[in-house]
Amino acid sequence: MPPALLTAIAVLLEGVSRKDLAERAERLSASYRHGGTSAGVADDADALAYVVTRMPATYAAVRAVLARVMEVDPEFVPASFLDVGAGPGTAAWAMRDIWPALGAVLIEPNAIFRKLAAKLMPDAEIVSCDLSTKMPAAGLVMASYVLAELPEAEAAKTAGKLWEAATQMLVLIEPGTPQGFARIRAARAALIEAGGHVVAPCTHDMDCPLAGDDWCHFSERLARSRDHKIAKGADVPFEDERYSYVAVSRLPVDHAERARIIKPVLEAKPGLTLPLCDAAGLRNAFIARRDKDAFRAVRRKNWGDLT
Repeated sequence: MPPALLTAIAVLLEGVSRKDLAERAERLSASYRHGGTSAGVADDADALAYVVTRMPATYAAVRAVLARVMEVDPEFVPASFLDVGAGPGTAAWAMRDIWPALGAVLIEPNAIFRKLAAKLMPDAEIVSCDLSTKMPAAGLVMASYVLAELPEAEAAKTAGKLWEAATQMLVLIEPGTPQGFARIRAARAALIEAGGHVVAPCTHDMDCPLAGDDWCHFSERLARSRDHKIAKGADVPFEDERYSYVAVSRLPVDHAERARIIKPVLEAKPGLTLPLCDAAGLRNAFIARRDKDAFRAVRRKNWGDLT
């Protein structure tokens, strides 16, 4: 995360019991595994435990998604930014890493999170309301780890409401689980029907070709701080955040017949196998080592990259 944010968090952690932080972090992790995000945050200490244990992973996922958006449309600059279900302002910090001067409006129903967000990003406008109210319009609207708190059947309707507020682009991010992807998939279909065009991860606006128990998700590896490891009782110095997402634009998107690597690349002595998704559907592309030019072009490609 940005040095300024890390410094602000370090100030908040001064004098805080790491044992208490770890106990609260465990309760929040259990809530997260069952689909909740802010519901388990009951006081300032809970919010701080969330910042230490969940904010780094959420930031990593949001920042990675925004990077994918910019890869497809490097000229995109939002007129304004709205973060729905902002929590402590994680997505706004990721947004500012790309557009430092852009103002941010944060919508968050939890008063404890609103207070914390005001400390971490004092120049942001922080609004107390929820998904039942009319959203203010913004160029880029983001809702990260928000649909998970709703019944799956409400995902499409909620996405439609968020789409009404997005004058340029809507970005939705959910946990990289079958349930998280189910919400993203339902939202994607509703947004395309409403006239949207998928920016990422899909390189097309066709029906999703995944079927059965398969689900589309990606992974971002992040380093754990000392406090992060203590709070989670972990020895491993890194964490892998799995997430599903969709970014939808009001303007048509030129994908130039590109494909997305939707699973880990399989490497063997004969060559690389890339699991791909594009307008033609799902396929595996094998690139032989002996085909030096083609192999050189893809040897550094990873899960989530474009080809």
